[in-house]
Amino acid sequence: MSKHALVSFTGNTEIHTEIALTGSKSECNRALIISAASKGAVKVENMSIAADSVTLDRILNQISSTVPHQQTVDVGPAGTAMRFLTAYLPTLPGQFLLTGTERMKQRPIGILAEALKGIGADISYAEKDGFPPLNITGPLAQSEGLVKIKGDISSQYISALLMIAPTLEQGLTLQIEGELTSLPYVKMTLNMLEEAGISHTWTGNNISIKPQPFKAATLLVEPDWSAASYWYSIACLAENASISLPYLKEKSLQGDSRIRSIMTAFGVQTATTATGITLSSSATDFSDEILDLKDCPDLAQTIIVCAAALKKNLFFTGLETLKIKETDRIKALQNELAKIGVTLNEDNLVYTLNCEGLHFPDRVTFSTYEDHRMAMAFAPLSLLIKEVVLEEMDVVEKSYPDFWKDLRKAGFKVEVI
Repeated sequence: MSKHALVSFTGNTEIHTEIALTGSKSECNRALIISAASKGAVKVENMSIAADSVTLDRILNQISSTVPHQQTVDVGPAGTAMRFLTAYLPTLPGQFLLTGTERMKQRPIGILAEALKGIGADISYAEKDGFPPLNITGPLAQSEGLVKIKGDISSQYISALLMIAPTLEQGLTLQIEGELTSLPYVKMTLNMLEEAGISHTWTGNNISIKPQPFKAATLLVEPDWSAASYWYSIACLAENASISLPYLKEKSLQGDSRIRSIMTAFGVQTATTATGITLSSSATDFSDEILDLKDCPDLAQTIIVCAAALKKNLFFTGLETLKIKETDRIKALQNELAKIGVTLNEDNLVYTLNCEGLHFPDRVTFSTYEDHRMAMAFAPLSLLIKEVVLEEMDVVEKSYPDFWKDLRKAGFKVEVI
């Protein structure tokens, strides 16, 4: 039987605390693949304790001890690991069955798999075309150095290809078709490759990486700005807040660091300190009524729930990728916001938040849909609702295992029911 969290806040909604966040899952997973591709020349420090990163690290260690490889690789619910391994495994000698949970088998992988097949990878679909599980046989005998790929798909497909490019006989040129969404994540990948000695050229829509060796380097993983976003939400909804988050950088590789600027309009100020940043609550100023989140879709749930709680009828764009995440996040948001009288309506890729019916019952139970971000986006509502129940509380293990412990540290009461 799954455990649920009953969250409440019995104080006067003043929060003063320091929270040490785990390393960024996005940075850590890229660092792990780069380290593996470098055959150990690149080291990783401040590893994330997120379940996705722990899973990827375990898989890469298992593979390195088996040559030639012949094994089933099960990523469970780790979507980043599925995408990155889809590109990495074909570069190795051996045979693999790359699989995951039932939900993972419903998440498309065809665009990346077909791009890899187009340059010579031996990949076939074990069950349904375009979806995991995948049969992979390597090593890849490269037949082509150019890949055309749409820019409005998951940036993880693009990052996966970029990270194997230096190890390929011909290198790789990615020709991005259309607008590139989630641009910060692609830049993160390229910056981390540069730290590992890998150069690239980016001309127009073409990103090129020639075959080249990795240099000895250490990739230091910054704390997770996605995890920080929940503390921005808490600072926003509290009457008075001062929350210190050590080791976060003012200039970050992570696209989700945009939460700093977005939350200024929500009444949260960010001060850079000698050790990191400190969040404090202030007056709200919604000068922008339309928020484009295409560069930071993982912030969408946090921001939309926060806006709903503040009764702000905002418009959102750039949410196209949310339907193929851990769950259909648009539908999940619509279902759960309805429990506090708020609607999220879609019209030609513009999403409108209508908060006219907003109300806060004494107790609300929110479903999480096996999605870590649903649990953490709705938990801060316990500052406004006497009792908030989050179903399947263990889903936070995916990206922020210490979330409930950190809530308790900040003064929240979290009971397991």
